[in-house]
Amino acid sequence: MAAVAKVDAPETDTLRFRVEGMDCSACALKIENALKRLPGASEVNVNYGLERLSLRLDEDRTPRAAVEAKLRALGYTARPLAYDDARVPEGIHGEDGAEQGWWRTRKGRLVLGIGALLGVAFGASAFAPSLAQASYVATTLVGLVPFGRRALAGARSGTPFSIETLMSVAAVGAVAIGAAQEAAVVVFLFAVGEFLESVAAGRARAGIAALVRLLPRVARVEDRDETVREVPVEHLSVGDVVVVRPGDRVPSDGEVLDGDSELDEAPVTGESVPVAKGVGDTVYAASVNASGVLRVRITRTAADNTIARIIHLVEEAQGSKAPTARLIDRFSAYYTPAAMAVAVLIMTAPPVLFGADWYTWIYRGLATLLIACPCALVISTPAAIASGLAAGARRGLLVKGGAALETLGGVATVAFDKTGTLTVGQPRLTDVVAVEGGEDDILAKAAAVERGSSHPLGLAIVAAAEQRGLAIPRTFGGGVALPGRAVKARLREGFVSVGSPRDAAERGILPEGILARLEALAAEGKTAVVVTLADRAVGLIALRDEPREDAAEGVARLKALGVRAVMLTGDNRRAADGIADALGLEAKAELLPDAKLAAIGELRAAGPVAMVGDGINDAPALAAASVGVAMGGGTDVALETADAALLRNRVVGIAELVELSRATLLNIRQNVVIALGLKGVFLATTLVGTTSLWMAILADTGATVLVTMNALRLLRFRPQATEDLGAAAASPGAAHYTPNQDPAGLRAHQRSADPRSVTASAARAQPSHRR
Repeated sequence: MAAVAKVDAPETDTLRFRVEGMDCSACALKIENALKRLPGASEVNVNYGLERLSLRLDEDRTPRAAVEAKLRALGYTARPLAYDDARVPEGIHGEDGAEQGWWRTRKGRLVLGIGALLGVAFGASAFAPSLAQASYVATTLVGLVPFGRRALAGARSGTPFSIETLMSVAAVGAVAIGAAQEAAVVVFLFAVGEFLESVAAGRARAGIAALVRLLPRVARVEDRDETVREVPVEHLSVGDVVVVRPGDRVPSDGEVLDGDSELDEAPVTGESVPVAKGVGDTVYAASVNASGVLRVRITRTAADNTIARIIHLVEEAQGSKAPTARLIDRFSAYYTPAAMAVAVLIMTAPPVLFGADWYTWIYRGLATLLIACPCALVISTPAAIASGLAAGARRGLLVKGGAALETLGGVATVAFDKTGTLTVGQPRLTDVVAVEGGEDDILAKAAAVERGSSHPLGLAIVAAAEQRGLAIPRTFGGGVALPGRAVKARLREGFVSVGSPRDAAERGILPEGILARLEALAAEGKTAVVVTLADRAVGLIALRDEPREDAAEGVARLKALGVRAVMLTGDNRRAADGIADALGLEAKAELLPDAKLAAIGELRAAGPVAMVGDGINDAPALAAASVGVAMGGGTDVALETADAALLRNRVVGIAELVELSRATLLNIRQNVVIALGLKGVFLATTLVGTTSLWMAILADTGATVLVTMNALRLLRFRPQATEDLGAAAASPGAAHYTPNQDPAGLRAHQRSADPRSVTASAARAQPSHRR
């Protein structure tokens, strides 16, 4: 048995484990209850999302081996973790990060095994009826072995009425009354549910590994003699000077000492265009250098840079979610023992107190036990959840488990990221302002300069010119990029440049009255560039990341459902207000990942919150929200961190998720009423002697059939039609906003910097080229 690694003094009694197979809050609660009962155990902290366990242990009272033995008895595999003060999570580069085929996992093999036995039993019922009962009994007993062991271990460790206990009692009771087929199906469905929880939890854990993979493994460090050598990023120290070439990722947070360039900060801040960087500017780990060479002084080590902090925000947000007990688990804690007690009372009380006939009341007590058999109750919730998940998947609404599906129906607020979520995530041409000549002429000249550009703004300008069918002039010698200022090329008429308003202002070529137009464009959240010819400003071109075609409809549908809609974005205030006003929702702007996380916390004070995002910078907020929803075209990290995903990239999908959740919750309540209501009716008839044992069996079997059929109705789920939403959908602030056609399938997960002034806005918006 491997020894558990301990932290150095004074934390000599802190143990840390990775607990494999811990996939839900019920698992976490079971482990907590068991370990808290061990003498000398304290500060038990279980994070099922990360499969992590830590506790303080007085080894004079309880040896470490007892902790491992207790976890094994509960059905989990515990692997010791060495203490590491680094902020990067353990194990993501080793075997922990390796993906394993689902059929090779323990739960996957269990599902396949029970499914195969169930198939054999079905075959026997069709071709060898005499063997059918024995086949179903064998399937049930084999499938019950792992669950029964866990139920017994939980009972001995402080969780006597766990979900395993309830399911085991239901299956054994069904076998005892001759409903072996029903028992076998219950065991199989329970195994499938456990397996799906395991898959969803594993996918969520993979998101953290994706975050770490954004960081480069080596950095180019410049020594005092100006020689450059490559070192692992974890060896960087504060004060080191690194060289970042075009195309390289910044190895850690730092300050630019020399050079001008533009950085794609999409992984960190969500900038909608690359951000100009010069001497004295801050750069973030994992940002991609677009053009010039930069010399950067490191200000944070790899263990404490922005990406590392985001990783820990995700971990802490996942761990801070309060364990949510499944409905059936909570109820079973009272239902099962109460049912048994009532049956015993029915058998004994009348004969003892009133001298009634023992046979009659024992018979009625047995009928009560059969009526109380919780098969229908066990199936009521998972059957509805399974149908709801399937109905959602058919409409491109991926929900990673029943807990998330239940939570969605009760959200009070939906918080949206902007870039790539409410918007298409790419700049599009919105305005052409001609100072000299016509609009088409200005756009054609700009497209000539930008032709061959890899910059999102340049691509959008060229695509817009091509869409209009303009004849793009030929350049002589190609374009020349002036980092941080403009890009210039020679045309037949002379030199033409496309650059920032700040550059044009510094050159003194902005004509009278143009500043007001630039301010107006900036107020609408648009990025403007100035087109010059022979040192004369001849026009302006404005671009903006436009809303998705269904964004306004999606917001209106949420309002019609009584759900508040808020936009949380790292973009500047003007850009955020421009989009928010068009869509009719609130906006909180200029939020870095930690600020988004704090905003989610504030919103949760008013009720459950759903966060919708698509970028890496959204991952902490997605994890911290009551339920996180990712756009299907978003980053892998957002998809893995979120509890649900909109695979069709439709904003109205979030309203459909809320409707689906509410329909599922209603179905669950109906199922519970059916299951318990029928039992209540038959209990009353049993007490007056009109229910036989066969009728008691029928009560449970009939309830199971009704519950299953009711759950299957969810497969026909259709969202509420837009025209039926009422006056809320027609509010003036939610007018339908139709953006221009996607010019080039571009994608930019960045946000534009704050245009607090025209020159500041344009300085960060002008194009960049790599030649």
